Amino acid sequence: MEYLHLPMERMGVAIGPGGTVKQEIERRTGTTLNFDSETGEVRIELAGGDPTGTLRARDALNAIGRGFSAERALRLLEEDIYLEVIDITDYVGRSEKALVRFKGRLIGEAGKARRIMEESTGAWLSVYGKTVALIGTPEQLAVAREAVIKLLEGAPHSAVYGFLERKRREAKRRAGEIWRG
Repeated sequence: MEYLHLPMERMGVAIGPGGTVKQEIERRTGTTLNFDSETGEVRIELAGGDPTGTLRARDALNAIGRGFSAERALRLLEEDIYLEVIDITDYVGRSEKALVRFKGRLIGEAGKARRIMEESTGAWLSVYGKTVALIGTPEQLAVAREAVIKLLEGAPHSAVYGFLERKRREAKRRAGEIWRG
């Protein structure tokens, strides 16, 4: 059995219209989810089947709690798709002004920085509260994490975009070498 706390404003997303998201997570993980709408606590119980079901359900619910849509969070139930959460305050401190500024750097004007990172890496990003969460394959997460950390450490956007472009070219070259085999 696992317990998880969700922000109250994310409970509706985790349950879904008519309970559809909750039912989908339960069906695909072999778990039973019990939501406490007063505290935000979710109890995840294995209802039979694979014991990793509780961990996969927890990851999907964590992703929803970190601001992802239910559709994107459900991708965590697939093979080789993982969630990583980076605490922004580990890099910028506890200052509210710094937190707001660096969240803005990660998102960019009209979402440009976030969009470029997602398109370049294939990973999804969600900036929510004091965290930035990533969903993707291990390879996608490694590149996206490095780009996020570079921005949090103050690197110019242009330098991070250049880094992402180099990584994208390297990945294409490796894929071509594997294909030629």
